[in-house]
Amino acid sequence: MANLFTRFKKEIETSDGNSDASLKTHYYKATFNQLFESAEKMFREDADCRITTVSKEHGEIAVEINKPFSCFLIATIVSVKPMHTAVDFNISSEKFSLLGIYPDLKKRVDSYYQRLNQLHTTIKNS
Repeated sequence: MANLFTRFKKEIETSDGNSDASLKTHYYKATFNQLFESAEKMFREDADCRITTVSKEHGEIAVEINKPFSCFLIATIVSVKPMHTAVDFNISSEKFSLLGIYPDLKKRVDSYYQRLNQLHTTIKNS
């Protein structure tokens, strides 16, 4: 029954404790600056996205996404130790869908991780 309700969730937050392996925090072998710049560039180059806030001091990039429906994403980048940087996403939408929007939000998060995976070496979670 939990899966049925999951479809209708309007928010996804990646974390180390997420039960879905694809939604766990991703770690990369890169400096904070390298990863922050890659993430910022990724959002700037995405026609569906508009960066609303960039706070390098807090390691956060806030993004409005307008397609396929409007949602809001915060990317959090944290340096765990030298050349070991974590990336988390929090994405949410106010949209209602009879089929549920969770699968679409999850696809969006997966696609951002895939793009970062192509640019940086991932570090396996312990």
